[in-house]
Amino acid sequence: MSTGVRYFSGASLNRPVGATGIMGWLTTIDHKRIGILYGASALIFFILGGFEAFLMRIQLSHAEAGVVSPEVYNQLFTMHGTTMIFMVVMPMTAAFFNFALPLMLGARDVAFPRLNAFSYWTFLFGAILMNISFLSGGAPSVGWFAYSPLTDALFSPTTGVDFWILGLQVLGVASLAAAFNFIVTIINLRAPGMTMMRMPVFVWMTLVSSFLIILAFPVITVAITLLLFDRQFGTQFYNTAAGADPLIWQHLFWAFGHPEVYILILPAMGIVSEVLPVFSKKPIFGYTSLVVAGIVIGLMAWVVWSHHMFTVGLGSAANSAFAVTTMFIAVPTGIKIFNWIATMWGGVVKLNTAMLFSIGFIALFIIGGLSGVMHAVVPSNTQQSDTYFIVAHLHYVLFGGSIMGLTSGFYYWWPKMTGRMMNEFLGKLHFWLSFIGMNVTFFPMHFLGLNGMPRRIYTYSEGQGWDLWNFVSTAGVFIIGLSVVVLAQNIWVTLKRGENAGNDPWDGRTLEWSIPSPPPEYNFAEIPTVTHRDAYWHEKYSEGHDGRPVRIEGIEKTQTDKNAGEIHMPSPTYYPMILSLGITLLAGGLDSHLAVSFVGGFISIASIYLWALEPATAPSAHDDQGAH
Repeated sequence: MSTGVRYFSGASLNRPVGATGIMGWLTTIDHKRIGILYGASALIFFILGGFEAFLMRIQLSHAEAGVVSPEVYNQLFTMHGTTMIFMVVMPMTAAFFNFALPLMLGARDVAFPRLNAFSYWTFLFGAILMNISFLSGGAPSVGWFAYSPLTDALFSPTTGVDFWILGLQVLGVASLAAAFNFIVTIINLRAPGMTMMRMPVFVWMTLVSSFLIILAFPVITVAITLLLFDRQFGTQFYNTAAGADPLIWQHLFWAFGHPEVYILILPAMGIVSEVLPVFSKKPIFGYTSLVVAGIVIGLMAWVVWSHHMFTVGLGSAANSAFAVTTMFIAVPTGIKIFNWIATMWGGVVKLNTAMLFSIGFIALFIIGGLSGVMHAVVPSNTQQSDTYFIVAHLHYVLFGGSIMGLTSGFYYWWPKMTGRMMNEFLGKLHFWLSFIGMNVTFFPMHFLGLNGMPRRIYTYSEGQGWDLWNFVSTAGVFIIGLSVVVLAQNIWVTLKRGENAGNDPWDGRTLEWSIPSPPPEYNFAEIPTVTHRDAYWHEKYSEGHDGRPVRIEGIEKTQTDKNAGEIHMPSPTYYPMILSLGITLLAGGLDSHLAVSFVGGFISIASIYLWALEPATAPSAHDDQGAH
C-alpha cells in the first residue's frame, strides 16, 4: 500500500508562557489567531461598509429624497468603496491566508511570525486612521479612486483626503509586510515532498496575489505620495494650471487598480478550487491548467488598466490595444470556470452551505465577467462609462465573486478554526438570502445604467424612468442585511452549542484536515512527508480493483501514535503592535499636529530597537535543566 503522508501528534511541546485573555490576543504571533483577528476585523468593517451602502440606497430609493445631504452622500460612497476593498475583502483574504496557508503546506508557522503580527496591527490602525476623518471635518468626498483635480486642496480643502491618503499608506505597509511573509512561507516552508505542482490551488492563488500586492502597491504609493505633496507642500504634480496632466493620476491609479481587482478575486478562486473537489468527491479537474490560468491572469492584470480610460482621449491605437488585452484576459478566467464545472460533472455533489456559496460564486461571477467583456468593446464601454451599469458589473465581480467565494471559505474552514460545525439550516438560509438579495440589489442597476442613470448621483427628478428599479434595488439591500443577521445568529449559536466537528468533518483532501480542530499551537507534531497532490486524501484511500477509491481502515489511529519530542515556538510579544501604533501616529500627525508625528517616530524607533534585542523564543524547561 502506497501512502502519501505520515501523521503524528501528542508531542511534548515547549511553549513560551504568554499572557492569557485579552492580553494573549494583543501579544499573539500565532498565525491562526492572527487569521481570526483579521477575519473578525473584516466582519466589523463589512457591517460598517454595509451601513454606508444602506444609507446611500435609502437616499436613492425614490426621486428627490433628502435622507442625507449631498456632501454626506459623497463621503458615504467614497468610504463605502474604500472600506469594502481595503478593509473587508483584502483583510478577509489575509484571514484565510494566515489561518489555512501554513496548515495546507504542512508547516508549523509562517516564515516571519512577528512580521505577521505587525501586518495585522498595522492594518487595524491604518483602517482606524482613515475612518477618523469622519470625526475631523468630514470624510473624503472624492470617490474611492480620487480623481484629480477634485482631490486638490482648492476643491477638497478639509483633511478628509489627507486622512484617506495617509490611511491608505499605512494599509499598504500592512499589505506589503503580509505579502512578503506569505511568499517566503510558500517557497521555504512546504512540507518535504510538496513540490510546487503538488501545492493546493489555494496556495498557488495566494502566491500569485501576493506577488501582485508587492508589485501593485508601490504604484499607488507613488500616486498618493505625489498627491500628498501637492496638498501639503505646494508641489504641482497634478495641477493643470501649472501645466501638469491629471491623466497621470488616472494612469497611476488604474495601473494599480486593475491588478487590485485580481488581488481581490484570485483568493476567492483558490477557495472555490478547494471546496468543489471535496464536496464533489472528485479531484479538481485540470489542476495544471487552473494553476497556469491563475498565473496568466496575474501577468495579464498589468496590461488592461486603460479600459477604465477609453473616454479620456487616448486615441484609437491605445484604445484598440487595451480592448484586445481586455478580451484576452477573459480566456484564462473562462478556463477556470469550465474546470470548476467539470469538477462537479459526474461527481457525488453534496449541497451543503460551503458548496452552495461556491456554486453561487461561479454563477454570479459569470454574469460579472460577461459584463466585463462588454467593456472591452470601446463603443459599448463609452456609452456605459460612469453609469450604473459599471456599478452593477463591479458588484457582480466583487460581491458576487469575492464575497461569495470568501463566505464559502468561511463555512468550509470554520470547523477547523473552532472545532464546531455551523448550523446547516441557518447557513443555507444565509446563502439564499445573500444570493437573492445580491441579485435584487445589483441586477436592476444594469437597466438603470443602460437607461442613462449616472453613478455617484445624489438624487434624481421624477419622470426619468429610474424610480422603479431604484426602489427594487433598495429593497434588495434589506434582504442582504437580513442575511448578515442570520450569519451573526449562526456564529453565536455555533460558538455556544455547535456540534463537535472532529478532525475531518468534510473528508478533506489537504493536510489541514489531518490534525485536531482547532489545531494546536504548533500545528503538526511531526512535519508530514508528501508524495502526492491531495496528500491527505491519498493517505486515507487506496485504489480498489474496480479503480474506485477504497477507504483505509484505522487511518485515524495512525495520526496520533507518536511522540515527536520537544517543539519550540516563538514567544508572544507586544512590539509589533507598538511599532504599528508608532507608524500610525507618525502618519496621523501630518493631519493634526507635528508633535504627534514626533511621538510616533520615537515610538517606532524605540520599538524597532527593542524588537531587535528580543529573543526569538523563551528558554524552555529543558534548556533550564541543562543550564543547571
